[in-house]
Formats: sequence, C-alpha cells, structure tokens
Amino acid sequence: MSSPVSFPLSLPITGPLLTITHPQEAIWIIELHNGQDSRLTTRMINEALRPALDVVEQSWYASRDKQVKDVKDSKGAGALIIVGRRDQDKFFSNGFDYETVKGNSSFVSDTANPLFARLLTYPSTLAGLSNESGNSDMHLFTVPTIAAINGHAFAAGMMLSLVCDYRVMTDGNMRRAWMCMNEVHFGAPWPLSFTAILNTKVGSPAVRRRVALEGHRFTPSEALKAGMVDRLANLTGTSVGNGTENVLEEAMKLAKEVKGLASQNVWGAIKTYLYKDCLEAVYSDARAHRTSPNREAKL
Repeated sequence: MSSPVSFPLSLPITGPLLTITHPQEAIWIIELHNGQDSRLTTRMINEALRPALDVVEQSWYASRDKQVKDVKDSKGAGALIIVGRRDQDKFFSNGFDYETVKGNSSFVSDTANPLFARLLTYPSTLAGLSNESGNSDMHLFTVPTIAAINGHAFAAGMMLSLVCDYRVMTDGNMRRAWMCMNEVHFGAPWPLSFTAILNTKVGSPAVRRRVALEGHRFTPSEALKAGMVDRLANLTGTSVGNGTENVLEEAMKLAKEVKGLASQNVWGAIKTYLYKDCLEAVYSDARAHRTSPNREAKL
C-alpha cells in the first residue's frame, strides 16, 4: 500500500459491507454490516473481508516499522477484533447465504476456505500445502485475532469465530445468543474444511458430536464451559439498550493483554505448524460432502 490508510475505512467503497476502525495503537476492529445478520456472501468475502485483512496487515506493518527500535516490548504489537453489526446485538454472523451460493459449486473451496485459512494463517512455507484456487493469501496473518460474538453465530458464522484465535461472547442476559452448526437440521452436508476447523478448535469428542451431529444451540455459558469461547461479557445489571459495546469492551481488554504476542514476529509462523493438518484439509480440493444443486438446503 503506497500511502497511509485513514480510518475509519468502509469496504467495498460502493455499497460497503464492513468498516475498519483503529481505536487504539496496535488494535484494529472490523465491523461486519452486511444487512442485519452479516451473511458471508461472495461479495462480503472477496470484496470486503479479505481486502480488509490486507488493510489491517499493511497498517500493522507500517506501525511496526515506525516504532522506536529500542522499545522491544511494544515493537510489532497488534491485535484484530472482528465484531457483528454494532447497532444491534442479535447477530454476529448468520453464516452463508444459500441463495447466493447454491449455483456456485466452488464457493467453499475458492471463496470461503481461503478466508478461513487466512485467519488460521496461510502456510506458504510448508511443503505439500498449496492453494489450488490461485488466491493471493500466500502469507501469514501475523497478529492475534479475536471474535467479538455480539449475538447469534450460526453455521459459517460460527466457523468464522472459530478460526479466530480468541472468542469473547455476550453473556446472553439481555438477549438470547447461540453458537450453532444447524446444518444437520435442514439437510446441508459439511465441507471438509468445517470438520477440520471443528476438530482443531474443539478438543472434546462429546462436544464435537453435539456441535456437528446434533446441531445443538450452545448458550453463552454452555459455549464457555465447552471451551468454545474464552470469555463472556458481563451484561448483568447494565441498562444499555445494545449489548454489543459491552462485548467490544471485553474484547478490547483481551486485545490489550495479547497484542504483545505479535511483537517477536513469530505468532503466525508458530500457528502455521500448530494448525498444519487443519490447513491442509482446508486447502484440499477433496470435499467430504458436496451440496447437491438440486437440494433446497440453506447453508
């Protein structure tokens, strides 16, 4: 990027679907606002989310290079928060929009999977791993990522939260919020990448069974107990009409705690090997299942 980026920045320029802000040094926020429920459409991913990650990464590089060289503890620090639409607290993301992807048999492998891999960290230096779709995400995402789950995270919306490094969720005391992979209830088979991400990020086989085979709607407290989220934003006793800002406040606290982990410039490299098997599956052309074009399933 040839010139410094000014924030806030909304993408794409025409009909924006998200907004990037830089509220504090070394912390960036991507707010999803594709309608009220932030569906992960082709346009949302290819024209908004993936370019937004480029912008944040370039901004991080620029800020790192400007820092005083002898301040080793802060040099290169950074964290990224992804949150659902901030003027509501019903949805983080409601997943894919089946109506826009059902005619595109390569949507998952060519559009969704590169996004998930980018957030997991793309392993361009590992032998045997390649991006068959030819996308440009051939580098590491080098700062900790936090999903600020300010409402329901369904299907691919839950997957988006899982590929982030940390998850902060509303406690659900003001409004119900669920994490749920509900494909089993409406007949949509999973792509291999979903299985790989779940197996990597959720350790308990019993919990994975409830997620994948039962389509259980995890309340915030259940998600915390299951280890799927790291913290809950306490909204008990608050009088705010919208709990999203409380979720963001808790996410900001976590971001301040973990942003220094990026300062030695090995965060992404370590994750590359930590998630090697998952990344291989995400970028595999082989799919465990394919959605039939004749089936009226909602992803």
